[in-house]
Amino acid sequence: MAQPLVKKDDDLDDEAEYSPFLGIEKGAVLQDARVFNDPQLDPRRCSQVITKLLYLLNQGETFTKVEATEVFFAVTKLFQSRDLGLRRMVYLMIKEISPSADEVIIVTSSLMKDMNSKTDMYRANAIRVLCRITDGTLLTQIERYLKQAIVDKNPVVASAALVSGIHLLQTNPEIVKRWSNEVQEAVQSRAALVQFHALALLHQIRQNDRLAVSKLVTTLTKGSVRSPLAQCLLIRYTNQVICESTGNAQTGERPFYDYLESCLRHKSEMVIFEAARAITELNGVTSRELTPAITVLQLFLSSSKPVLRFSAVRTLNKVAMTHPMAVTNCNIDMESLISDQNRSIATLAITTLLKTGNESSVDRLMKQITNFMSDIADEFKIVVVEAIRSLCLKFPLKYRALMNFLSNILREEGGFEYKKAIVDSVVILIRDIPDAKESGLLHLCEFIEDCEFTYLSTQILHFLGIEGPKTSDPSKYIRYIYNRVHLENSTVRASAVSTLAKFGAAVESLKPRIFVLLRRCLFDSDDEVRDRATLYLNMLGADGTIVETGEDANGFLFGSLDIPLVNLETSLKNYVPSDEPFDISSVLREVKVQSLAEKKASSKKPSGLDAPPAGPTATVNAYERILSSISEFSSFGKLFKSSAPVELTEAGTEYAVNVVKHIFYRHLVFQYNCTNTIQEQLLENITVIADSSEAEDFAEVASKPLRSLPYDSPGQTFLAFEKPEGVPAVGKFSNVLRFIVKEVDPSTGEAEDDGVEDEYQLEDLEVVTGDYMQKVGVSNFRNAWEHMDPDSERVDEYGLGPRESLAEAVNAVINLLGMQPCEGTEVVPSNSRSHTCLLSGVFIGNVRVLVRLSFGIDGQKEVAMKLGVRSDDESISDAIHEIVASG
Repeated sequence: MAQPLVKKDDDLDDEAEYSPFLGIEKGAVLQDARVFNDPQLDPRRCSQVITKLLYLLNQGETFTKVEATEVFFAVTKLFQSRDLGLRRMVYLMIKEISPSADEVIIVTSSLMKDMNSKTDMYRANAIRVLCRITDGTLLTQIERYLKQAIVDKNPVVASAALVSGIHLLQTNPEIVKRWSNEVQEAVQSRAALVQFHALALLHQIRQNDRLAVSKLVTTLTKGSVRSPLAQCLLIRYTNQVICESTGNAQTGERPFYDYLESCLRHKSEMVIFEAARAITELNGVTSRELTPAITVLQLFLSSSKPVLRFSAVRTLNKVAMTHPMAVTNCNIDMESLISDQNRSIATLAITTLLKTGNESSVDRLMKQITNFMSDIADEFKIVVVEAIRSLCLKFPLKYRALMNFLSNILREEGGFEYKKAIVDSVVILIRDIPDAKESGLLHLCEFIEDCEFTYLSTQILHFLGIEGPKTSDPSKYIRYIYNRVHLENSTVRASAVSTLAKFGAAVESLKPRIFVLLRRCLFDSDDEVRDRATLYLNMLGADGTIVETGEDANGFLFGSLDIPLVNLETSLKNYVPSDEPFDISSVLREVKVQSLAEKKASSKKPSGLDAPPAGPTATVNAYERILSSISEFSSFGKLFKSSAPVELTEAGTEYAVNVVKHIFYRHLVFQYNCTNTIQEQLLENITVIADSSEAEDFAEVASKPLRSLPYDSPGQTFLAFEKPEGVPAVGKFSNVLRFIVKEVDPSTGEAEDDGVEDEYQLEDLEVVTGDYMQKVGVSNFRNAWEHMDPDSERVDEYGLGPRESLAEAVNAVINLLGMQPCEGTEVVPSNSRSHTCLLSGVFIGNVRVLVRLSFGIDGQKEVAMKLGVRSDDESISDAIHEIVASG
């Protein structure tokens, strides 16, 4: 085979390499292929031409049927040559061309002759090619030769037959399964590669028989496998058997665990690592089982081989997600890897340390990471930033050190994604840790002084406009914002004008200074900037008299658009061809729920600047605007909470209906989101009849039917009930969907004039006490608990019965109470026998509630729970206990 040529130019970098195939064309190579027909073959030149043909095929070049046939027949003539190198190239070429069934006959005799040749290299390659291009008919003819080849003394020939068997198993499984005896014999081979391939084939033959796989593992784990590669395969198969078995319920021991542990003492490093990784990936692995694997991986961390260091730290990184305490013994070794030349190793080491570190080690870690960050690429930096964000949320009291670190790296060079990751992290920390707000906003202000990314500047300015006026000294941010008016492009300038107006509207004492700055913006060169300045001056008091900002101005500046953008877009499209003036009051304000097609499409949840404000505020505000725009509900007052949608129909039924429960102080509103899934029907006058006989505290007071529901076009109908004031009334409602159905002509899309009344039974809907609890977190649970009146505390113990795991019990109680888990305590470590979970929330009537849950599970999986509650109202503490007792 021709050696690739490397050409170097003195004027260029010494490492610049040039492909020997640069600029080759298919037509020229096909012309060169004529050398295959020469009476006197030149093996070297023929090999070069085949190399070029293989290159073209692997680059995606397609040959026509005629071209492929001509090349195939020309290549078959090269069997005349006795050159070993050329013969190997011929085998490769025949496999790549994949000749048709009628063409295969031409080379079959030559390949079968080579398969029985005395030259082992011919035999091995001929077997591979024959099995690649043959069909079932020919396979039965050569099956005897393949069986002999599997137990051949030459390991190259045996491996070729075994690998061919692995490929043939996909197309001719019945034939390959007849080779079991020969494959079992090959498993005992002394040749490492033969044993590896034989074990792989034998497992594939038996993979659908769990008992047969278990017997295979039982037999081979007794020590008959010598090949390190085969040993790695056996470890994987053993792990599979362990995962499928239940283990010994009395002793808690797993079958074959001793074998995995013994492999940790193998002389081959790959076997040791495979065994360690298998142990760490066991379902419900305990700390005792993890210890020997962690010890071995810790030794690999100090290895001189980069691949061992990388594999060890990568495995420990995964273990740290579920068993952080088990990895803490390796922290000292991982700290030394922060300066590793391989940046992948260093990044994994840092992120693992951030997961396993405790509060006292945060400052030391930050010092080490600071020196490290300048040496790695942006994609690695983003991983580190996200790990630091998680660490800060885990230890909120350390926010100063972590926030300072983020602000320092924010000033360094970096691409857009890296900078956005940092800014998103700062924003999330500001939202989740109230004490970090002022310092975080100042860091963002300093960043936009020298920010090259327009998107980030505008997003930060928008965030400043929302959060800045709520700080103790809003005036200190004005300078940073106004600087943008002078130093940035028009997009950022316009955003800065809007932010200034928000400060003026929210902080009355700043309004005169804001007026001065906005008037200067009237002379800007950009229309958008001037228009915004004019608009905001008029809204805030353009005549110079300082008046209190009205609700309309605040709603315009701080509220979001109360019209769905899809509805606005549709109305504007209808307005463009018409002569009538556009009236925004004519745009529908009902929320458009997802259509069937949209529900199937997945979407990524935004975070940081792209995300809505933390908590349910954004959702509640959107629903509140919709409900207040409906005259029947406008007098209900402020919306306290809106639940997540509850499905009232099964997937795939004629009509899809879910309901959102809106909780007011004296009222309850059901918003039924309906979708018609039948293309040939139009539904009109849609209502839901709710029977409240099992909800005696509720009385129906209003309803709003849905006029029309075309195919796959969601709509809403509403029902309102009155309940006792401030009382968490509960009950069950049975629901029936009632409507008029009209047939639709599929060809024209027009509905018939006459319709038929019909109804559709929906699932029952329950209103529970948890519906009156709002998820509101606290940044420092211990501090909040201690500041709550101890006299309001109520403590009791409950038996939760048998559960699959402690995590299941924790999630069940969280869902029952409808409260916000604090400080990551909703995550239960794997195989933990006890756990403490902290919850926070606000009960209807703005009553703050804190809950401390202590769980324990015994050997029979019986779960016991101790519940402690503190709140602003002792009766609410009692009510929380009643929820658990009845749930």
